[in-house]
Amino acid sequence: MTKHKLFKLGAAAALTVTGVSAITSLKTVRAANFTAIKRVKINYLPGKGLNIWTNYNKGKFMGYRAKDGTIWNVAETAVDKKGNLWYKVGTREWIEARYTVDVGMDTPASTNAKTKDKVTNVSTEKKTTKKSKKTSKKTTTKVNNVISLGTVTKKSTKKSTKTKSKAAKVKKAKQIVDAAVKKTSKKLTTKKVASTQASSKAGAIVALAKQQVGKPYAWGANGPDSFDCSSLVQYVFKNAAGMNLPRTTYDQVKVGQTVYQKSQANGQPVSASNLQVGDLLFWGSESAPYHVAIYIGNNQYVNAATPEQGTILQTMTSYFAPTIVKRVL
Repeated sequence: MTKHKLFKLGAAAALTVTGVSAITSLKTVRAANFTAIKRVKINYLPGKGLNIWTNYNKGKFMGYRAKDGTIWNVAETAVDKKGNLWYKVGTREWIEARYTVDVGMDTPASTNAKTKDKVTNVSTEKKTTKKSKKTSKKTTTKVNNVISLGTVTKKSTKKSTKTKSKAAKVKKAKQIVDAAVKKTSKKLTTKKVASTQASSKAGAIVALAKQQVGKPYAWGANGPDSFDCSSLVQYVFKNAAGMNLPRTTYDQVKVGQTVYQKSQANGQPVSASNLQVGDLLFWGSESAPYHVAIYIGNNQYVNAATPEQGTILQTMTSYFAPTIVKRVL
């Protein structure tokens, strides 16, 4: 049997974050210690593990996971560019906060990262002893860091800090977490409001676009009595959503986010599942589009088609499918 050294954890065991930097088939790496600001339980999927990442922004999967139901100490909190809250649980290990629930600081912490080999289990036990006739109690906390590779087990223990020091750290940690959660909630509220506004605008656009069905087509007309394809788009978006879009298809195709482009989709026609109400559908190339329509949902669109057809409601077909889709809401 190969001999392995035991690595001892740092001070403040009851408030210590135990993280595993990396574990390979025949090598163990020292467990890292941090002062914990809170303790969380993995609330993912039964029997499954939560991915552990190298960073909260564009991090890489580290190859092992935090098992559902295990309890972890948190060293830091951070919010990524999308407004999601993350917890740092090791030297450079991060997990998404949305897959965890808070637990008390007196709850034993454990790391259970899933790799090709058996990895880490960290448990905390509190033992109370009495001395002489005194009624005061002293608590000793042991943190056992067990790393199993085949039949090899490593354990490390350290004593806890004083009660006053722990209380101060917990209070400071709570302030940090509350501030991070408040910031995240504000961002989520802003996104929700923006989403509601976009949905409201989309509904108004659909209603106004349908009202134009039956009006004649006239090249160069600006409405409201007759339209060409691009003036219909400009008129509807301005009057239904207060958006000032350019007048011609050549300029309208340059606005918004590209949702679909035939050249990028290997020739596959756009699917209704990829579209949202209010998307602009274009035919032709991005440098020379020759027609535009307004998507209203259910695989249908409204457009000022031709002098013979006028403004009509049509269903998308593979025979006459748009080549570019732009999202402006």
